[in-house]
Amino acid sequence: MADLAHGNRSPVTCHLRCGDACFQDVPNTTETSYFRDIAATALSRRSILGAAAVGTATVALSSQPAAALFRSTAVTGKSGTPTAGSLSFTPIAPVAKTVDAFTVPTGYRWDPIIRWGDPIFDGAPVFDAANQSAAAQGQQFGYNCDYLDIIVTDRKGTRALLVANHEYTNEGIMFPPGMDAAELIRTAWAAHGLSVVELRRKSTGSTWSYVPNGSRNRRITLDTPFTVDGPAAGSELLKTAADPTGRRILGTMNNCAGGTTPWGTVLSGEENFNQYFYRDALSATPQEKRYGIGAQDTRNWRSVDERWDATKHPNEPNRFGWIVEIDPEDPKSTPVKHTAMGRFKHEGANVIINGDGKVVAYMGDDERFDYVYRFVSRDAYRGGGKKSDRAHNLTLLANGDLSVARFTGDGLEDGVSDGTGEWIPLTANGVSVVPGFTTEQVLVFTRLAADAVQPTKMDRPEDVEPNYVNGFIYVACTNNADRGKVGKEGTTEPNPRNLNKDGHVVEIQPNGGDHTSSTFSWNLILICGDSASAGTYFGGWTGPVSPISCPDNVAFDSVGNLWVSTDGQPGTIGLNDGLFKVPVAGPERGHVQQFLAVPTEAETCGPVIHDQDGSVFVSVQHPGENGSWAAQTSRFPDYVSATGTAAPGDFAGPRPTVVQVTRG
Repeated sequence: MADLAHGNRSPVTCHLRCGDACFQDVPNTTETSYFRDIAATALSRRSILGAAAVGTATVALSSQPAAALFRSTAVTGKSGTPTAGSLSFTPIAPVAKTVDAFTVPTGYRWDPIIRWGDPIFDGAPVFDAANQSAAAQGQQFGYNCDYLDIIVTDRKGTRALLVANHEYTNEGIMFPPGMDAAELIRTAWAAHGLSVVELRRKSTGSTWSYVPNGSRNRRITLDTPFTVDGPAAGSELLKTAADPTGRRILGTMNNCAGGTTPWGTVLSGEENFNQYFYRDALSATPQEKRYGIGAQDTRNWRSVDERWDATKHPNEPNRFGWIVEIDPEDPKSTPVKHTAMGRFKHEGANVIINGDGKVVAYMGDDERFDYVYRFVSRDAYRGGGKKSDRAHNLTLLANGDLSVARFTGDGLEDGVSDGTGEWIPLTANGVSVVPGFTTEQVLVFTRLAADAVQPTKMDRPEDVEPNYVNGFIYVACTNNADRGKVGKEGTTEPNPRNLNKDGHVVEIQPNGGDHTSSTFSWNLILICGDSASAGTYFGGWTGPVSPISCPDNVAFDSVGNLWVSTDGQPGTIGLNDGLFKVPVAGPERGHVQQFLAVPTEAETCGPVIHDQDGSVFVSVQHPGENGSWAAQTSRFPDYVSATGTAAPGDFAGPRPTVVQVTRG
């Protein structure tokens, strides 16, 4: 399989994270028109740009969450363009993919905040890699942290909540040989999901430490009950023998990116859920095939619990692939799966409050040739401080309308990939508007409903986030090595390269700054790769840039600079993945500058930029992915040698870890 890995990506990562998705047939087999063929059906670029230029985006900044406010206070110079911000640094040199080190700029230091296996409850055992159990892991920080937020909870800035997703497990490097097979699987279940952990520090700007017995500490795993809301709650498509109501689901899994809401909850995306279910590929239904179910069964979970056997429980897969919402302030609250937001391989969801108070969420479906989505709430956000206001806001994602993006190019004669677009409705007033689909079918089989309205096939749209400073939306399209292959769609202006191994970033400007508008304008701010390679583009910047490939997650600092974390550089350009700063306005627009690099075989996830505090946070996921228990390829972050003696709680192997970078 190593010889077949797309873009020379680790075949281990391909197998464990997404069930070898790139080795399977592309699930989207629909025939859609090329973007130039549908240009006549879209509004003219001139009319949209004219409307969009009327004013700045109507973003209610005061209604953003505490963490977002921290990043969203615009600082402008005399010219009215964003200044460089308070986090100045000299870009690091690219780091070779064999280097097992966390690399930061001169004048900065890095410190681990919490590692896989660290205990987070009273009485939880100290991590012991050689003696693991499901009971112990359920009381410890989970594996492969991805989405991350650091939510400051007091006025002094000395207390916070850390919230992290745990996407998937790598049993080959996690567990010692000879571990009981059933206990290993149950321990892996406990390593999935999310963690909420209290943090403390002495003063603003100093390093956070986690509180092992914080009153709000919480683990959410595959055994945690979830409730279901929205139009598909109670649907026949969600009912199982264990849950005849279709309203109570055990657990969440393969949680990738996410976002923090203005009311202080966290949204998490269930992504590559299909790989955990057994299904005979030959007898899989069209709906199952569209979601990649039936192509693999990577972990044999059905040997412990038959709900993972889709031949016996065909509705069980329908209960995953949702946006879930948790309340980190209340460890006793029941998390929710939101059916109104659609079901697909959610990278995550990020919200912005529109000028009329409606909550608008943007989402990407992380699959080759899949789509970008938008959800608009039925009801308006309430910004008051009353308990009743927060109770109301907790219901906002239960009702609303879902749409999918069609991008239209204006031609490459101007030398830039740009154009106009429209949001094609899938539901209106909470009801299906897709011919032949009921409302429940639209929401449970969203991919098929979207296929029917011919949106634009994108190159793995992953993180989709609003920039609270300029009100624009940024879409990280990681790559698509299948574009242009025989029988598959070739280049389009929003996806301008065949065999696209390096990816690109789309910048979307809502029409008139209105996030509920049906139209928008767009451009590609980054077409990634080594600048010496043909076809790259960096927002118009023509000076030197740091090489960047496979954009995955995006974040923003207090002045609106774009920060991009990567996933796949070791296989595409031979470099460790990293985090990059990219100004989006002013004379340095598109100037890519590398801030950090993660250790060998790791991915940079969940960036959080607290530049006014002098801090950057990232999740370091799957370090040493290609190793084995007997031959580990990374020692991050404990760096205990194979022959050395580990201190209690340390490990002579890799541990996914949340890291803080500060001046020092």
